[in-house]
Amino acid sequence: MSDTRNQKSTPAKIIGLIPAAGRATRLGPLPCSKEIYPIGFRPGPDDQELRPKAAGHYLLEKMQRAGIERAYIVLRTGKWDIPACFQDGAAVGMRLGYLVMDKSDGVPYTLDHAYPFVQDALVALGFPDILFSADDAFVHLLEHQEQTGADIVLGLFPGDQPHKTDMVEVDERGAVRRILIKPGKTDLRYTWGIAVWSPAFTHFMHEFLASRPAVSDAPELHAGDIIHAAIQTGLLVHGVHVSTHPYLDIGTPENLALAVARYTPQSS
Repeated sequence: MSDTRNQKSTPAKIIGLIPAAGRATRLGPLPCSKEIYPIGFRPGPDDQELRPKAAGHYLLEKMQRAGIERAYIVLRTGKWDIPACFQDGAAVGMRLGYLVMDKSDGVPYTLDHAYPFVQDALVALGFPDILFSADDAFVHLLEHQEQTGADIVLGLFPGDQPHKTDMVEVDERGAVRRILIKPGKTDLRYTWGIAVWSPAFTHFMHEFLASRPAVSDAPELHAGDIIHAAIQTGLLVHGVHVSTHPYLDIGTPENLALAVARYTPQSS
């Protein structure tokens, strides 16, 4: 029997997980999937010309900056323009895979569709239709998870539209006490937009969804609902402030217009 006491443990593999199975009903007809809608520009092959930049490109860049080399994008059938755009991920220095589902009953089910592929990995979650300025956001989350062993680490942003998002309450140590889903009024100031979690939460979410009765007229289940349930069962959930600016969700016409204006260079 070999002696392994002096051998370093192998760090957990990190896999990005990107849900892209939505229908973008709030935006109406679009010429492409919202996850690849052109937002701003990036340098061309010779660094002289500018090329349109897909919305989801910003998220992939931030993941790659944190050393995340692999990611799965979960698609709904028909959104073939997404893999046509990002292809194998070489343009951002990543390896991308695509998982296809016929329909999704919400973000948790989209995430759980990747269960066979990520169940033993450290998962880094990001949404390709959410734009934010904190380039090192995933770096901070991964460092915090490694230092604390938290089951989930949420990336916190100022929440300027509480009625449209999850609001997070954290204590003085950064532990998440509760999550409120789209509250009409609240004193809470922060929402979450990205996350990192261990296999413990991946398994919890899988079992939670498997045990949930199928009720066609039940309210939509949000990712925040699963995280709140995880807190109640004793999983360790932390929040890390990654930006002093709210993120921008391009899922509404007004926010999409704002993103295009904000990321388009102004001519002199």
